[in-house]
Amino acid sequence: MRSITSRAFNQDVSAAKRLAQLGPVFVTDRGRPTHVLLSVDTFRQMTGPAETIVDQLAMTEPVGAELEWPMVTRWKR
Repeated sequence: MRSITSRAFNQDVSAAKRLAQLGPVFVTDRGRPTHVLLSVDTFRQMTGPAETIVDQLAMTEPVGAELEWPMVTRWKR
């Protein structure tokens, strides 16, 4: 696996993006991995087909909810 320091990442993002085309790149901070940079193709392979916003908003199952309305009483004046 490839890794790059956060400082090197900040100084040359293009180089990190080129490395990510070859595989995941770990971004390290003080020697510890903190982030992983992936190409979009790799990410999509990992997560499966992308859904559109319309797909996400579509309800596949009916929603059964019973609402409880609070009792409203008259205030004494």
